[in-house]
Amino acid sequence: MESAQRDGQGFKKRDEDFLLQDEHSPFWAIEKGAVLQEARCFNDTQLSTRKCQQVITKLLYLYNQGERFTATEATEVFFSVTKLFHATDGSLRRLLYLIIKEISPSSDEVIIVTSSLMKDMNSKIDLYRANSIRVLCSITDSGLLGQIERFLKQAVVDKSPIVSSSALVSGLRLMKMNPEIVRRWSSEVQEAANSDDPIVQFHAITLLHQIKQNDKLAVSKLVLQCIRSNIRSPLATCSVIRYISEILQDGNGADTDIYHGFLESCLRNKSEMVVFEAAKSIATLPDVDSRLLHSSMMVLQLLLSSSKPILRFGAVRALNSIAIHDPATVAVCNVELESLVADTNRAISTLAVTTLLRTGGESSVDRLMQQISSLFAGLQDEYKLTIIDAIKSLCTKYPSKHRTLIIFLSSSLREEGGFEYKRSIVGCLLHIVHANAKVKELGLMHLSEFIEDCEYTQLSIHILHVLGEDGPSTEDPSKFIRYIYNRLFLENAAIRAAAVSALTNFGMRCSSLRDQLAVLLLRCVHDTDDEVRDRATLFRHWLKIEGTSSIPDLSSIQVVESALGIYLESEMKSSFQLQDVRVLSQATTSQVEQLREPEVNQTEDELQFISVLRAEKEFADFDFSDGEVLSSTIMPLTECETEYKVTCVKHVTKDHVIFQFAVVNTIEEQILENVTVNMDVISNLASEFDEQFTVVLPLLRVDARAFTYVCFTRTIDTTFSSRFTCSLHFTSKEIDPLSGEPDDVGYEDDYLLEDVEVTFFDFVSPLKLNNVLDDWDSLPTSTEIAERIDMGQHSSLDNILRSFVSVTRLSVCHMFDGSGGSGRGRSYMLAASVNWDEKILVKVEFIVDAAHNVIADVTARSGKEAVTAAFQAALATNVNFFRE
Repeated sequence: MESAQRDGQGFKKRDEDFLLQDEHSPFWAIEKGAVLQEARCFNDTQLSTRKCQQVITKLLYLYNQGERFTATEATEVFFSVTKLFHATDGSLRRLLYLIIKEISPSSDEVIIVTSSLMKDMNSKIDLYRANSIRVLCSITDSGLLGQIERFLKQAVVDKSPIVSSSALVSGLRLMKMNPEIVRRWSSEVQEAANSDDPIVQFHAITLLHQIKQNDKLAVSKLVLQCIRSNIRSPLATCSVIRYISEILQDGNGADTDIYHGFLESCLRNKSEMVVFEAAKSIATLPDVDSRLLHSSMMVLQLLLSSSKPILRFGAVRALNSIAIHDPATVAVCNVELESLVADTNRAISTLAVTTLLRTGGESSVDRLMQQISSLFAGLQDEYKLTIIDAIKSLCTKYPSKHRTLIIFLSSSLREEGGFEYKRSIVGCLLHIVHANAKVKELGLMHLSEFIEDCEYTQLSIHILHVLGEDGPSTEDPSKFIRYIYNRLFLENAAIRAAAVSALTNFGMRCSSLRDQLAVLLLRCVHDTDDEVRDRATLFRHWLKIEGTSSIPDLSSIQVVESALGIYLESEMKSSFQLQDVRVLSQATTSQVEQLREPEVNQTEDELQFISVLRAEKEFADFDFSDGEVLSSTIMPLTECETEYKVTCVKHVTKDHVIFQFAVVNTIEEQILENVTVNMDVISNLASEFDEQFTVVLPLLRVDARAFTYVCFTRTIDTTFSSRFTCSLHFTSKEIDPLSGEPDDVGYEDDYLLEDVEVTFFDFVSPLKLNNVLDDWDSLPTSTEIAERIDMGQHSSLDNILRSFVSVTRLSVCHMFDGSGGSGRGRSYMLAASVNWDEKILVKVEFIVDAAHNVIADVTARSGKEAVTAAFQAALATNVNFFRE
């Protein structure tokens, strides 16, 4: 009996040890130094295959966890693992390939393993051949690539699918670094596209598309060829569907019937992924046939009832994106979407709810709110945020349901949640309050109740500010006083200060509450915090002054400073009066209303660029007169510490885009000859550019700045955005230290530069209009767009306007009344000419909070919808440039 008991205790102890061990990762407490010591086992005469595998696995783990290896450590590991090529174990060889790819040896070290990898490329073992191709193409440089090109072309059409697929995938990688070599494989890749293996066919079609992507006609031919051939791979079919969608989205009307017929046939494909991809693509196509659209919606409707969560998720996400632009089309699926609200997958249920909020009618709002209430309890904040955003869009659609939405949002505020979740609800409530005066008092009351238990200082301050601004205009302002007054004793200093300001606003605007609020503020005069104490003292003084109906604006430090300076220069017979600041502020406001244009003048360096351009003989026939050329600011394309410093200025004319590059050579031991900049278009607008000529810089000595040019002809007369890759090409010649003369023989070299981008604002020129408000009303409202931009922190409103004008190139034409003297924000009307013949007007309101964070509400109109859409996209792209 005792023996059995001891055995039982022994089993129990071993089980506990096993469970404890199972809780930890096998890589727990791994240290880089210890692993590098273990890596010495690669040098052992008698290799332990198992130990080598374990050490390589640890090294791979460290690399993937972001552990940094010094150059010496990486070199030691690399030379050690190369000795494992003598091992014959297959698993160890696969790990060896992985670690070589991860180390990414330098060009000098690659030679060490090149022979071993090329030997494996000709091995009889397909796995070795495939992996060696992948590794060699990932670590090789352009010089070595030419030596192995013959082997790669043979591997593309290899009988083994794994070898052929590896070569094709390597081709996709090489397209990014040396596309010219890969383009020479076109015939072999075309042959691989007819392979019986689905994966090989998929990779081959993908590589063919990459090779021809800059030629729209070639892409169309490729797609038509794929349609007529027998595509066995579902992945390849999905790729072809996406290529067709791109072609139709670009508005290519040729062969549209063939494309639509293929998409319709894909709706009946055996593969579920093909069916889903086809249905999603059809639903997003412009001007699609109603019969075809109905078929795609029926397919998505069936997928909503699928037993597979991934299909339900894909279908509901596709419908959600479609509902943003065309909710009526998605409404046919509302029954199936309502059944997904209770789906066990939270992502699916969230998407179903947000889709229903966009597609449902006014009668379904109450039912949806009840379903969402039961759903919210188990959702994470990220899903709740998505639903709140959808509810916010619903507020504008159905004003009669504002009361229902307010009740739902207020109940959600009382639930547990993070700061972003609570802030989004408060923002939604304020959106309703400011949009519908009938429910303003109800919304403000719920917000007042929320600050009783709010744990976030920033939210409480925001709500107190809103109560102070909007509360006095309600029918019964006194009901909010209790909630605000409680903040004076139960919260931190920042909230107490905001509560003092809110109470003062009530006193200023509600004469019946003035005396009582002055008494309440008296209790804060001896507060422990300086800010609260000073505000209470000053605001109580203002409440006692008869005729004061608003808090004087002292947010402009410059005005206060100027008023104090004038007072100190006077005889100071009387005390300093607040009226002195008001008078000076009004004078400053009248000056601001004269609308001095912010100075965004060209620097001397930029003017030198233009003068040098006009003096070049190659541009003698170009019209560079004022107003006929738009020049950008100077853009650095290299770091300040590099051996070659290159800057660029873009010049746009009606027919050309000229890139002017200033080059400085800082290496004293060499000169540069035949300096040019090679530019390649990497956007979809390659066909819209035609490189006309390049102006070569014949000689560049040390520390001298000289210019080279690349001129493109514009084949379209509209604005566009495009990106160019740039590399500095030159012949370098060493200087003899004795004679000081350069060598007769030099070597050609390329130096990679930063990309250059042509944007919408490069086609914009300032435009002064005298009757800009009338011009605004004359433009069609259908072209109007609205955008809200976070401009970060700015020290002053003048800096905000200067930053906005310098980026957008707009001209200030009008400042709206009442915004000039306000420290909280200003509103302007700006104008510009786009591409010399199209006018765009922009109304912008800058809103500044207490922390100097700036939000810009931008509204734009133009004669063409495409112009305002391009302006909106450019704003989103350049948002970082607005920040100080």
